[in-house]
Amino acid sequence: MFIIFLSLFILVPILEIYVLLAVGNTIGIAPTIFMVLATGVAGAHLARSQGIVLVKRIQQEMAAGRMPTEELIDGAMVLVGGLLLLTPGFCTDLAGFFLLAPFSRVFLKSWLIKAFEKKLATGNLRIYRK
Repeated sequence: MFIIFLSLFILVPILEIYVLLAVGNTIGIAPTIFMVLATGVAGAHLARSQGIVLVKRIQQEMAAGRMPTEELIDGAMVLVGGLLLLTPGFCTDLAGFFLLAPFSRVFLKSWLIKAFEKKLATGNLRIYRK
């Protein structure tokens, strides 16, 4: 797992720099900087609005006496998506918008639930408590 995170921390910035330079060469420096800033602002707004919707859904589920499992998974995806959108770069922005858009989260959420269930069934998921 450490190697995967180390690779991501090295490869993602290299990819982002390459894409930013390519876009800057194609459309110019000022439009590239404007696009990066605009996606950051739009992402912050989208993350805030999606977060508010999710908090309301979590409160409704809790009031109904149900565990808001799917809403908590959505919340984690919105959090990660918002963080990715605040990171400068087009590749992370694309991933962030994917995680923030409700219609695309449906597919990722179903995949995550299946992966968690598989790990639980095989005993490969460990939960540590303090």
